[in-house]
Order: sequence, then C-alpha cells, then structure tokens
Amino acid sequence: MPMDDGELEALYFAITGRVQGVGFRWSMVNEARRLGLTGWVRNVRDGSVEAFACGKPPALDALAAWASHGPAGARVERCDISPAQANPALHDFTQAATA
Repeated sequence: MPMDDGELEALYFAITGRVQGVGFRWSMVNEARRLGLTGWVRNVRDGSVEAFACGKPPALDALAAWASHGPAGARVERCDISPAQANPALHDFTQAATA
C-alpha cells in the first residue's frame, strides 16, 4: 500500500541480549512485512542486532513493542529505539549483511 511522504516516520533499533542465532532477524522481517513497514535488519559483529524501519506511526509502535521481546528463544536485554530520517525509496523490509 503506497504511503505519501508526509505519513512516513522512521525508527532505528539497537537490540542487545541473546538476539543472534535465535531467528531474530527472520522473525523481525516477517513482523515488519506483516505491519507494512519497509527497512532492514542485520546482525552486528558485537553480537547485537540493529534495524531501521520506515512507515506509519502505529505500525512502527507495534514493531517497537515486538522488538522489546523478539521471537521465542530470544532474550532481549536492551532495545534502544531512536527516531531516524524516513527513506521513502525503500520498498520492502529485508535482512542486510552483517555490519
């Protein structure tokens, strides 16, 4: 569903805990797509996960709530979320290469 630029907001996520090797990225991709968001999620070499999500505020709020616990098997110790610059050029939510 197309969104005009005025409706778009974005969030950056920095997630720590047991978040690698538990399907966190795969699950976040599925959740973000279900919510109609665009962006990416990737592992970070320090063992954390980071993500960028763009879309309508209610969907971003729902993803933020999901990210605070993640999928079964994950143990989120900290989920820092900060506003980011929306990127209307994104058209999907994907897994990106490790940073």
